Amino acid sequence: MSVVLGFNRRNVGALVAVTLVLTVGYVLASDPVVRYGAWLVVFAVWMAWFVLAGIEWLHNADF
Repeated sequence: MSVVLGFNRRNVGALVAVTLVLTVGYVLASDPVVRYGAWLVVFAVWMAWFVLAGIEWLHNADF
């Protein structure tokens, strides 16, 4: 059984994706429109992570 909030591929992948997107949005292209788009992508990554973590939690739940 894996841990939902532990050190796994889903969590590390989400953190790497968010870090990469925010680095591009703030360091490489500092245009406000790019920053806004970066935050939209971060939100989409977070929502995908949330859904996948919820699915795993429900799968492992013992009701």
